[in-house]
Amino acid sequence: MLLDAGLQIRYFNTACCAVLGLGEKRLSDQYFPALFQHIDISPAHFYAAFSSRQGFSVSDVQAVLADGRHLLLDIAVTLSEQPADHLLLEIRQVEQQRKISLESLQQHQHLAARELIRGLAHEIKNPLGGLRGAAQLLEDSLPQELTEYTQLIIAQADRLRNLVDRLLGPYRPAQRVSSNLHQMIEQVRQLALMDNPAQVSFSRDYDPSIPDFAFDPELLQQALLNIVRNAQQALSQTEQPAICLQSRVLHQHTLHGKRYKLVAMIRVTDNGPGIPNDIKDTLFYPMVSGKAGGTGLGLSIAQTLIHQHGGWIDCDSWPGHTEFTLYLPIADTED
Repeated sequence: MLLDAGLQIRYFNTACCAVLGLGEKRLSDQYFPALFQHIDISPAHFYAAFSSRQGFSVSDVQAVLADGRHLLLDIAVTLSEQPADHLLLEIRQVEQQRKISLESLQQHQHLAARELIRGLAHEIKNPLGGLRGAAQLLEDSLPQELTEYTQLIIAQADRLRNLVDRLLGPYRPAQRVSSNLHQMIEQVRQLALMDNPAQVSFSRDYDPSIPDFAFDPELLQQALLNIVRNAQQALSQTEQPAICLQSRVLHQHTLHGKRYKLVAMIRVTDNGPGIPNDIKDTLFYPMVSGKAGGTGLGLSIAQTLIHQHGGWIDCDSWPGHTEFTLYLPIADTED
């Protein structure tokens, strides 16, 4: 694609139409930034390339087209010699490749983080138990006016033990039974509506073709509820806050390096402020939170629960839009 000094599109090849999903009339002589609701590169970057006579390249550029479609792009910008005073944009769509590599990376990071936490939990809980027991024994030999100090020690030891237990997440294995996915999603929606101080409106877009399959309704409900609760809290300052619950069945989808004939997808979309860029890559780590006072355990626990089902959680976010997507393999459909 060629852009002139006003960032008007002066030339494009058919591959541009294919990548952007737009026809020739939609691209011809169009102001390039107007193609997008949101793109990570601002017009100032292109104007700076003109003024400095220096090109640039950016990887993993999030772009949202005017019709709401989301793309992940690599963009390389160079100064064109013929014609002069134009920018040459080379655009490559990388969404599918990045998702596969990111899923693999996140899986390894998640497993490493879980092992680290389990090791730390063991080292913390043992001395905590001794500390609590010693405080109880000491309490029996102290006068009444001093027992408030031993009570404080016991209470703080219990608080730390509970925090470690929450870090470890649910420890029981998934009890899979053939269940209806939409029934579970509806239970989550009802629970969210019962505690909805921001008056968030909920919409539903379900795929009726998803068959019943084996999963643990209780664990899956907890994972989905953690995500929906986070979305509700993120919408506290949003005008006309809205959450959409969507389900789809995917064919020939790859999860953790395995290809499945059928995969169930649940997507939670909200119109909140989006996730801060500085925590996007570590969003599912324990103790990482974008909320003041947040523990950062909800998403970590949700990812653990979905991993127990052989699935994973993905996230895409930009200002005004955040979506969490849960992928669950449907039993006995692996190639």
